[in-house]
Amino acid sequence: MRAPQLLALALVTLALPGCVAKAVVGVVTLPVRAVSAGVDAATTSQSEADEKRGREIRKREERLGELGRELDKQADRCGDGDEEACEKASEIRAEMRALLPEVPVSRDEP
Repeated sequence: MRAPQLLALALVTLALPGCVAKAVVGVVTLPVRAVSAGVDAATTSQSEADEKRGREIRKREERLGELGRELDKQADRCGDGDEEACEKASEIRAEMRALLPEVPVSRDEP
């Protein structure tokens, strides 16, 4: 009794148009693709992590450059007797000290 049913099922499967068969395969593989996409979204590749770290370092280095230029200006004004400039220079130095440990030292320098 099962043999005729299996034969009929095989014939129906062969008779299905390609697009319907493709849709059936798509439905069957959908959970696997969804899980795979979720894992890809949840994990970060090493190159992505490196790029992110590089961007963070460049931002800190740019900020240190800005602070250095501003410190030079405030130090000049402080030297001319401007007390407010002395306070600003002190604040800038504190911010620079906070940023410095987060910027790696180049090993290429002698």
